[in-house]
Amino acid sequence: MNDNRVRCSWVNGGNALYYDYHDKEWGVPVHDDQLLFEFLTLEGAQAGLSWATVLNKREGYRKAFDNFDIEKVAAYSEDKIATLLENPEIIRNKLKVNSTVRNAQLILEVQQEFGSFDAYIWQFTEGKTRQNSWQSMADVPASTPESDNMSKVLKKRGFKFIGTTICYAFMQATGMVNDHTVDCFCYKTDQKV
Repeated sequence: MNDNRVRCSWVNGGNALYYDYHDKEWGVPVHDDQLLFEFLTLEGAQAGLSWATVLNKREGYRKAFDNFDIEKVAAYSEDKIATLLENPEIIRNKLKVNSTVRNAQLILEVQQEFGSFDAYIWQFTEGKTRQNSWQSMADVPASTPESDNMSKVLKKRGFKFIGTTICYAFMQATGMVNDHTVDCFCYKTDQKV
């Protein structure tokens, strides 16, 4: 990147996808069920891998998983799952692919019960972004009591690949928490929810 704006240190040395993701998405409140499902899937896919790996495969995921159409993914057959496991454009981990299908099915149940996945998931931050004021990325926790609770509740419902660290990363990605460091040009205390 040729601009001289200060960013969160995890972006330094990243590729253009990293900069774009950090500058335009990370920490921005998301209230669209389909996009929330996408982030839940991608954060789970990252387990054991780098975020760069996931970002580089994001478009492949969108194609492979019908642009994260929850109803379509929830209806995937064993044959469709087998085809996905042959797709080099995604992370071909059987447990992760199966969890995406199962999580879609569970999101449909949540939508029936709460009206939307958005209404359900944002309850873990009382419907608003938690504004943090970290001096450096070293200060940012890997999990919080809120992500612990989210993980516990989602696991109880049957969701997979939603440990507390994954839940916290999901909360960061979807703007449930704002973890841009105070020196980052994206740090704002007035984000709209």
